[in-house]
Amino acid sequence: MGFLGTIVQAASFVISTVLSIYFWIVIISALLSWVNPDPYNPIVRFLRGVTEPVFYRIRRWIPFAVVGGFDLSPIVVILAIQVCKIVIVQNLDRLAYSLARGSGVM
Repeated sequence: MGFLGTIVQAASFVISTVLSIYFWIVIISALLSWVNPDPYNPIVRFLRGVTEPVFYRIRRWIPFAVVGGFDLSPIVVILAIQVCKIVIVQNLDRLAYSLARGSGVM
């Protein structure tokens, strides 16, 4: 694989890893919202600091994001992460593969 193909493949891997980590952060944050943990816990503060800005934007953008006291914004974020993994990561993988085929080295 040529240098450019390797760079594209590395970018695809990094993006996929970041999206996977954020996926689990969103799930953990949503589960913690059910038990109402100590808000001064550093882990809880980190999780809320990382997820609440995104949830807030979803709630503003989609008026039905909170239905009967149930917040649907984590579900919307999880779906968006999965769509990004399909659209961005898979297309970058295909691009890396086509660059490898084009260079004659696999």
